[in-house]
Amino acid sequence: MERPQPTFQVDGAAIRTRRMELGMTVRGCARAAGLSHSYLSELETGLKEDMRPPKYAGLRTALQIQPDDRRLLIPTPEDQHRKEPDGSQEGAPRPHPDPG
Repeated sequence: MERPQPTFQVDGAAIRTRRMELGMTVRGCARAAGLSHSYLSELETGLKEDMRPPKYAGLRTALQIQPDDRRLLIPTPEDQHRKEPDGSQEGAPRPHPDPG
């Protein structure tokens, strides 16, 4: 029995933000990604979150996002606990410098 392909859970707001940074319309971005404009619209508004790998790859390409860049994806618990280069955790409060 063949297992179904995994899906990517995408963050619609991140997709819209990136599309707008590039000055693309929904229709232009959808065309470049090989998607329908209604499907892209549903992703951006959060009506849909799951994308199959080929569609996600097309969207990533259209939005000029590298394969290892996760900014279009809904953050996972692992993403939220990633350490920053200084060794602190992302989002963790930082100590204030000693004033004296």
